[in-house]
Amino acid sequence: MSRSSLQAGLANAQARTTRPAARVQQLEKRLSQALGAQAWQESGLGAPGDIDELQRKITRLEQHNVELTSALEEVRSDLDAAREATGI
Repeated sequence: MSRSSLQAGLANAQARTTRPAARVQQLEKRLSQALGAQAWQESGLGAPGDIDELQRKITRLEQHNVELTSALEEVRSDLDAAREATGI
């Protein structure tokens, strides 16, 4: 075996070990993030998991409230006009 073939073999071996090592680091990071998020939520310090759904529900209820308030004002206006027309 020549020196150049040994160097090429070494370079290939290093390349083969670099890819799995990078993948292991990536998986360790994802696991760490997932465990951190789980610990944060279980501690009670984190926001509920369904916070987005709660925000959407609040927005829908606020819009419904605006619509009901507008309808109530319209009915009151009609009632006032009816009372004025009948002299009550």
